[in-house]
Amino acid sequence: MKFLFIIDSISTLKAYKDSTVAMLHETGRRGHELAVVRPADMLLRDGVVQADVKSVQVSVDDDAWYALGVKTRLCLYDVDAVIMRKDPPFDTEYLYTTHLLSLAEQQGARVFNKPGMLREFNEKLAIAKFPQFTVPTLVSRRMDEIKSFIAEHGDVILKPLDGMGGSSIFRVCPDEMNLNVILEVMTQLGTRTIMAQRYIPAISAGDKRILLIDGVPVPYALARIPAAGETRGNLAAGGRGVAQLLTERDKEIANTLAPVLRDLGLFLVGLDVIGEYLTEINVTSPTGFVEISQQTDINVASIFVDALERQCAG
Repeated sequence: MKFLFIIDSISTLKAYKDSTVAMLHETGRRGHELAVVRPADMLLRDGVVQADVKSVQVSVDDDAWYALGVKTRLCLYDVDAVIMRKDPPFDTEYLYTTHLLSLAEQQGARVFNKPGMLREFNEKLAIAKFPQFTVPTLVSRRMDEIKSFIAEHGDVILKPLDGMGGSSIFRVCPDEMNLNVILEVMTQLGTRTIMAQRYIPAISAGDKRILLIDGVPVPYALARIPAAGETRGNLAAGGRGVAQLLTERDKEIANTLAPVLRDLGLFLVGLDVIGEYLTEINVTSPTGFVEISQQTDINVASIFVDALERQCAG
């Protein structure tokens, strides 16, 4: 089979930790033909979605783990699967890429995750579809509403709707001396919508990433445990990743969401769970493959490629 991965520049990927690299290694190990493309090298010409791609060979050498071929142009419907692994932020260029991918789908391409669902599922807002699993949450750009929410709940997390890796997340209380400034900056003086959530003390035990692959939960979550003095568990913010078997509550959340998300065309999903609560539904470029695989007897990339092969064969 031939798989096309849409990524940021391949030179930015880290062989020792990136889930996309794990996917490339596993697909390459099985003898599949691999190619990569940046969103900037996709185009619509004469009504057909095309891309200037480069073939890629992968090796186990972390210092020289890939070798690129020459650039060639192909139509997206000519590959067996298009795997969208472009990292956020979900800006206008990301949006335009999903529109091109939707057109490619209409022309016969198989795209994972489904581009229409990438547009529909804002990773923060999507939890509102499953309120039975969430803490009290407010989404607003109005500073008075946000301050009222903080006064009501006392200890609150503020986050932008388009962030990743724990960037620009604040923990605030009503007596925070810089509260006005924080809200002014985050909402850009009331012109930018943000999310406020009641703080969950269980973050000290980790912000768990639960992976769903084609509607099936991976048996282990990756608990991202905050560094000393930190509120954020994100690995990009210094958190430590520890693989843990899913708890009964984790399974309840995962097994409820998995078939719903699969039927919507979300092939790979990362649920973020803190304690008993669902906090995010990650659909753009979920990670955690490498850490879980290194610490357990589960090869997450193998599960992913098994499911991908089944989808393409079907």
